[in-house]
Amino acid sequence: MKYFVVFFFLVLSTAAIAQDIQPSQKVNGIIINNNTRQPLSNVNIININKVRGATTDSRGYFEIDVQPNDTLHFTILGYQSLRVRVTNDWIKNKSTKIQLTEKAIALEEVIIRPFNLTGYLEVDSKLIPTKENYRYSISGLTQGYEAGEYSPNAFGRVLGSIFNPTDMLYNFFGKNPKELKKLKEMKKDDTVRNLLESKFDRETISVLLGVDKNELAEILQRCNYSEAFIQTANDLQIMDAISGCYEEYKILKKK
Repeated sequence: MKYFVVFFFLVLSTAAIAQDIQPSQKVNGIIINNNTRQPLSNVNIININKVRGATTDSRGYFEIDVQPNDTLHFTILGYQSLRVRVTNDWIKNKSTKIQLTEKAIALEEVIIRPFNLTGYLEVDSKLIPTKENYRYSISGLTQGYEAGEYSPNAFGRVLGSIFNPTDMLYNFFGKNPKELKKLKEMKKDDTVRNLLESKFDRETISVLLGVDKNELAEILQRCNYSEAFIQTANDLQIMDAISGCYEEYKILKKK
């Protein structure tokens, strides 16, 4: 009887493992403009579950690895982003047609104010504003912390943001380990990296991590990145910054 019980649990465990590691399958599709019915090239597709990406060709065609119930995120400049769940019917039929809707955006006038340069290096170097964002290193950590412009209390703010149990970092990093594991997966896929490198809207990385765009900015502030970095960095740099902060958080948590 004892051997039968052991055998029964082994069978259940094997079935569960097999279900978890079921092989990926490929699906494909064509993405079109829902108004003109013309194919859309250079649409970015990311499998949110597997953090793998693809891009449509000139015919609007794409192909990507999936499993049932994975969610695909479609983005392209000027169009509303779209999330589509992979169904068994899609996997069975292999192909589908997806429509994206153009955004109705009224562009505002942008005024670029140039620096009034004189042509003399010594004078012009004083006219152009500079921002010094200091980073402070902590023994045992691979990276430092950017604490904005120098001030006597900057280092104390860095340590406070790490060790305060009620801090947002503690809550975010502690409650989202599954999502944060995706940070490493993002670095493995060239399509995802290239996409993030070219984007500044924080949309894709927000979807992948399951957080609001405003939360991303707050997380980076708590990691003591300067406002200049938060505003100007591309999404790949934002991803690397959060990834680095998370790794440092894990080291400090162990200590």
